[in-house]
Amino acid sequence: MESLDDVIDDLIADRVIRRHRRTWLIVIGVVVVLALVVLVTGGWKQRVGRAVPTYDAPATVAAGRWEFSFSKAEIIRTPKGEYSAAKAELRVYFDVRNIDTEEHKSNQVDPDVLRMVPGGGKELVRSNGASCRGESSWVIVYGLPPDSCFTKFEIEPDFTADQIEVGVLGEQYISDDGLMGANEDPYWHQPKAAAVVRLKPTVVVKDEEN
Repeated sequence: MESLDDVIDDLIADRVIRRHRRTWLIVIGVVVVLALVVLVTGGWKQRVGRAVPTYDAPATVAAGRWEFSFSKAEIIRTPKGEYSAAKAELRVYFDVRNIDTEEHKSNQVDPDVLRMVPGGGKELVRSNGASCRGESSWVIVYGLPPDSCFTKFEIEPDFTADQIEVGVLGEQYISDDGLMGANEDPYWHQPKAAAVVRLKPTVVVKDEEN
């Protein structure tokens, strides 16, 4: 039979173990919450702790096989017409140069490499690629001077902002893992966040559409 001193020692030990267990559970919970926050924000949806650099336009960003020189942004509004609803689009203007030193190939700017960052935990908005010289999906030739282009983002008719942010992703020249017959030769894919550019958009009102 245990003595009174042994019982007291066991009670004290049990309390110490429970206290440390509670502390470790709190620490583990905090780590899990922080990991979820980083996962949800994607590295650039929050200004605090953003994992990529942020620049104010005019700014030049080299990412993957492209070099973008951002200049300005416009919110283009079309008022409601007699037979049409009001609409708006966001245009971001830039010069783009093909810097594909790996393959030296001419190519189009993939819509996935330019994203509007709305903030507030909202999903990134995909661009429509690059429109240059009056044509959409213009092919940028390696070795030539930059082309002046713009990209469009879909926005709500009443969208307004003193400042917008554009995320730039760079495709990586890497191979697949080689498993199950996957391609072992490197190629451009798996775009990765490279930078965020801030622009102050001006508002342009187009003629009313009938």
